[in-house]
Amino acid sequence: MPPPGERSCVLDASALLAMLQGEPGGEAVQELLKTAVISSVNWSEVAQKALDWQAEVEGLRQDLGALGLEVLPFTAAVAETTARLRAVTRQAGLSLGDRACLAVAAVLGLPAITTDRIWLDLGLPIEIRAVR
Repeated sequence: MPPPGERSCVLDASALLAMLQGEPGGEAVQELLKTAVISSVNWSEVAQKALDWQAEVEGLRQDLGALGLEVLPFTAAVAETTARLRAVTRQAGLSLGDRACLAVAAVLGLPAITTDRIWLDLGLPIEIRAVR
């Protein structure tokens, strides 16, 4: 697993789910896994879906971790950044999970990877890449 300084991007739950479900854009996400991170908030979204599929969540996390994906704790600094993003993303209807991903990307200075193209129109000082 690469050191934290060698991380390349922050995955949104939508991007990781696209990969797990074999949806368009999933191939691009798979290529990023070895240097990607995901917020524990977004991991919770993925875990919810995995439980809906009757998958073993801990095993899934371990498998993805073996491929390089790191689940980051939701820190107070990230929580405060998430809260600040509410005012500028409210009109676009972004959820707490969406804002958590963007906040981690902002705090770490990394691009956010998502399938939600509406993020591209937010005008945020955060690099955003839509995989589809």
